[in-house]
Amino acid sequence: MPQTVKGVIARAKGAEVELVDIVVPDPGPGEAVVKVESCGVCHTDLHYREGGINDDYPFLLGHEAAGTVEAVGEGVTEVAPGDFVILNWRAVCGQCRACLKGKPWYCFATHNAKQKMTLTDGTELSPALGIGAFIDKTLVAAGQCTKVDRADAAAVGLLGCGVMAGFGAAVNTGGVGRGDSIAVIGCGGVGNAAIAGARVAGATTIIAVDVDARKLEAAKTFGATHTVDSSTQDAVEAIRALTGGHGADVVVEAVGRPETYEQAFYARDLAGTVVLVGVPTPDKQVTLPMIEIFGRGGSLKSSWYGDCLPSRDFPMLVELYRQGRFDLDAFVTERIGITDVEAAFDKMHRGEVLRSVVVMGEGQ
Repeated sequence: MPQTVKGVIARAKGAEVELVDIVVPDPGPGEAVVKVESCGVCHTDLHYREGGINDDYPFLLGHEAAGTVEAVGEGVTEVAPGDFVILNWRAVCGQCRACLKGKPWYCFATHNAKQKMTLTDGTELSPALGIGAFIDKTLVAAGQCTKVDRADAAAVGLLGCGVMAGFGAAVNTGGVGRGDSIAVIGCGGVGNAAIAGARVAGATTIIAVDVDARKLEAAKTFGATHTVDSSTQDAVEAIRALTGGHGADVVVEAVGRPETYEQAFYARDLAGTVVLVGVPTPDKQVTLPMIEIFGRGGSLKSSWYGDCLPSRDFPMLVELYRQGRFDLDAFVTERIGITDVEAAFDKMHRGEVLRSVVVMGEGQ
């Protein structure tokens, strides 16, 4: 039987979010219903609300989530009822040209649940990143569920988006390793995850760059060995000075703006790597001299979800967390109830939080 539960939607561009009744179908073939335990409040959810992704309103917001599988549909073998899972938005197909080349983290045909969750009047909802997890229970494709060892849902659920994106940008896409230098421009949740990932990978010079002194101070707790306040310093000159005059082996741009991308380009060593993980708006453009692109060599890369493979990376990172080697708790600024999402967006705007995390049942 379909279930009616409470969830948070964005009904129109710029409108405050609403807590409403939502109908969740029974899982069909290849689908699963997950009882959500926690869900992080991510900038991407705000982008959805503001029409920055598309205009398929109403949106069911939330996607950085962990919970327990409640039911599965026909043919599902990846997970079973009772499994503790982290939700992901790249359920690989196994059949596209990327998957067949042995690079499933680039899967070009990732999939979501076929059925739609709806309002009680039958209006179909567009779930954020194919998940929609500011809700008591959500319907997803079974491949969007990654089984992991039981851990604090509020912490490990953040692997579902921002933390994985940052960690993967440094480690998977950038390939930072032992003894390397890395600069991270933009020290929000994604940037700090890149810093933490670089520390786990053995980088010895980890430079945090931001215009906010509070964020730079926080970056030290994630592993930054040096900080650069680019509101008062030339970021490129500062990074070069901290790397023997050469530039960093890897520079992660976690802002998504032309001016910071240009900083990243010029702040890397010859044959170094630039990784763009900050999400630009469609109007942003960057112009670089072709002779500089040619003459500096190396790589200019974009990182899609940290180039992660959830089935490989989520269990590994949860284990590092359980061992005390990857501090996911540090990303959780506050735990809030489902009625506090709008206030969390405001705190995000003001730079007061790294992550607000909705804990289902909290404050209800």
